[in-house]
Amino acid sequence: MKLIGTKRKIRSGRQTAMYVSRVSIAINLVLSAFKLFAGVAAHSGAMISDGIHTASDVLSTLIVMAGVAMADRQSDKEHPYGHERMECVAAVLLAAVLFATGAGVGMEAVKTVVVQRAGGLAVPGRLALIAAVVSIVVKEWMYWYTRAAAGKIDSQALMADAWHHRSDALSSVGALVGIAGARMGIAVLDPVASLVICIFIVKAAAGIFRDAVDRMVDKSCDDGTVEAMRRTALGTEPVLGVDDIRTRMFGPRVYVDIEISADPSLRLDQAHGIAHRVHDAIEAEFPQVKHCMVHVNPYAGEPEEGDA
Repeated sequence: MKLIGTKRKIRSGRQTAMYVSRVSIAINLVLSAFKLFAGVAAHSGAMISDGIHTASDVLSTLIVMAGVAMADRQSDKEHPYGHERMECVAAVLLAAVLFATGAGVGMEAVKTVVVQRAGGLAVPGRLALIAAVVSIVVKEWMYWYTRAAAGKIDSQALMADAWHHRSDALSSVGALVGIAGARMGIAVLDPVASLVICIFIVKAAAGIFRDAVDRMVDKSCDDGTVEAMRRTALGTEPVLGVDDIRTRMFGPRVYVDIEISADPSLRLDQAHGIAHRVHDAIEAEFPQVKHCMVHVNPYAGEPEEGDA
């Protein structure tokens, strides 16, 4: 029953990720078209750059969907530990797309400033200002919506996509400032805002890449999680101590290796039963744990009074 419940949870998580991704694609398609139209019509380079950033979100979400689908595949002979790290691969690709987008936006902004600095910069129209405000509201809502879903199903790729939405919201704030400044007579603020957008995008790409790599090189869980696992093991009768505990992140899942101490006079079947109870307790308390390996050591406590 426990195995069936786990499979249902994984399947439900994939369905949630796919649904959220489809919502993101639909909203981004409409929003990017509106922002690009507003940027062209209102002569705002910052809004055009922001629209390109939003359009890149569609590609990144497609990458997330592909990564989640591949990570959901069952273990096989060639991949006995499963395919969860495909989410990390999707996140790395997402970081590359973000970085390329940011670099393109930054280069275009520098070109605009250098080529047109001699009084040739156009003043953005009011439509660009409206588009920036709409973008901030919509993308911030998308960030919280996607973030909540990613936290619920513990999806690293979906969380990366959420931060992509947040970077888009922040870039729209930069666009708003640049457009407003340009309309007040400082036209150069519009391409300068594009440079700020570039920084936000590249920073988001670096963060996503770093987190994905951490999960691909077996980084351990945080100290708080490890300590909570230790307490769970110690709370399982009749465990007398925890000698060692090691964790490694495997995409969105975690593997745990733990060494416990028990009464050395126990029979083999009794020691096995204790190990099995600790295994079940860890996996029940921490749903992100894919497998917990338990090793039982003889307890080496302080000798009783009178012992040699």
